Amino acid sequence: MERWKEQFKYDPLDSLISTKNEAVAYFTKRDLLEEVVEPIKMLWILPPAIKIINKQQGDGYWRYSAWKAKLNEPENYNLLETFRQLGFLVEKYGFTKDHGAIKKAAEYIFSCQSDEGDIRGFYGTQYSPNYTAAITELLIKAGYGNNQHVKRILDWLLSMRQEDGGWAIAMRTNNAKYLDVVKNPIAVEPNRKKPFSHMVTGIVLRAFAVHSKYRNTKPVEKAGELLTSRFFKPDKYADRRSVGYWTKVSFPFWWTDIVSSLDSLSYLGFTTSHPQIKLALETLRDKQSESGMWDLKLLKGKDQNLSLWINLAICRIFKRFCS
Repeated sequence: MERWKEQFKYDPLDSLISTKNEAVAYFTKRDLLEEVVEPIKMLWILPPAIKIINKQQGDGYWRYSAWKAKLNEPENYNLLETFRQLGFLVEKYGFTKDHGAIKKAAEYIFSCQSDEGDIRGFYGTQYSPNYTAAITELLIKAGYGNNQHVKRILDWLLSMRQEDGGWAIAMRTNNAKYLDVVKNPIAVEPNRKKPFSHMVTGIVLRAFAVHSKYRNTKPVEKAGELLTSRFFKPDKYADRRSVGYWTKVSFPFWWTDIVSSLDSLSYLGFTTSHPQIKLALETLRDKQSESGMWDLKLLKGKDQNLSLWINLAICRIFKRFCS
């Protein structure tokens, strides 16, 4: 049971066990030490979680901080903020649809679903497979995996693949300028002959990876292979193109990086015998410092405990791959 810990030069659990962060400590005991813990609802009443809930609007969304300045913008910034806050509740405090705040948030998100099936508004009138998938990942984790809205989203995502089997942002495949199309009444269709974007594909795979049915399909397996083929290489498109983005990490996961990618792939049947998985795990192992933490660029924001969450995420990954 402890075989996964033997993969590290230094014990990564010291900082996790000794932390005063109750949520990190809870998930460490449950997921890594496999201890019996109290019901997850104990995290729902922690002050940081309550603070987030208290800011939820009556219609289920969270208001973007600079909303007054964004009132006439084509993008739905409240939808973006809802994605952000939902991530905190689901990933850090284990919220599910059993809580009223999640039910209200889901209703709001589904109200933004287009007739085609995607969640529309992140890029104004344009398709956003990345954000559509990212917010759907959270809904599935919250217990909406069998919801018909979610099924429509996942089917839409499968219909939006490039010819090579991955995903890209449609407007990028047409070299369209964002400001020229973000207000167009008709969404730009992807040029499917163009190559996939690993940034987009890595995000889309997160939604499929956490769904018990869709994760075991051939298209998802192929997309996973495509993602591994791009490890530590620049993207084909301008968005987050640099190789350096592979080791710039955040939690909850936002963009595609090596930690978020391995997290998804650990659910998709990939093993340490895969050369690219082996390479990625070795890269992470080599970036561990004597403190047990990781030498990665933290896209911190306001979270003073981000290094602990990344530590927890990496330990979960190694435990899945190496147990």
